[in-house]
Amino acid sequence: MTLSQPIIWLIVIGLGIGTFALRFSFLGLLGSRPLPAWALRLLRYTPVAVLPGLVAPRVFLPPEGATTPDPTLLATALVTLALGVWTKNAIWAMLSGAATLTVLTLLLA
Repeated sequence: MTLSQPIIWLIVIGLGIGTFALRFSFLGLLGSRPLPAWALRLLRYTPVAVLPGLVAPRVFLPPEGATTPDPTLLATALVTLALGVWTKNAIWAMLSGAATLTVLTLLLA
């Protein structure tokens, strides 16, 4: 499907307006008021929900032309998750995941 240049610009401008409206509704309208305790409590979990949502498709979907997920990525995700649960430290979990991915890639390549 090929879109014309005016349609593409219309989509870009529409997405920009939508993004601005979404952020302004939260920051512009509520920025000077304190948030309720229940909203602050829920906002603490935003990174915990977003990071797995960004990583999960790359880990669990098979690469192009393959029928199963990449075992290197699955092992890396498992090590990262296990160390994150064990240490309760996101930095150490991510560093261990990066190290695991590097070592497994070098060993299996």
